[in-house]
Amino acid sequence: MRTVIQRVSEASVTIGGEIKSKIGLGLLILLGIENEDGQEDIDWLCKKISQLRIFSDSADKMNLSVQDVGGEMIVVSQFTLHASCKKGNRPSYLKAAKPDIAVPLYEKFVATLRQVSGLPVGTGEFGADMKVRLLNDGPVTIIMDTKRKE
Repeated sequence: MRTVIQRVSEASVTIGGEIKSKIGLGLLILLGIENEDGQEDIDWLCKKISQLRIFSDSADKMNLSVQDVGGEMIVVSQFTLHASCKKGNRPSYLKAAKPDIAVPLYEKFVATLRQVSGLPVGTGEFGADMKVRLLNDGPVTIIMDTKRKE
């Protein structure tokens, strides 16, 4: 699994002109799923994301987690995170999981993140044409990949 995590002052997902999810202070998480991903990847990412200290404390140091600040989260499925641009100019998405694999893993990820963090977690809609708005705070953007636990 690959994620792009953005610290936001606010974020929303709109589908067909209607707001599906909206948050204030928190994290916007773009989630890409591969065929080989499973529960171990979900557990590792959800724990890391919940405890990731990227919010400022009273001394203006990034020392607080989304849990510490009582934030919210939105998770948006994003198969394009697994794009390969090695050949030509048109990205290949062969590594991205097909919906029959990706949808259940996406749903498990969201449920696990809610459970682990104890915080509200909004979603987009898998496969929908979504309009994602955000006000990146910092900007702070973190990339995590369960195949490269660095």
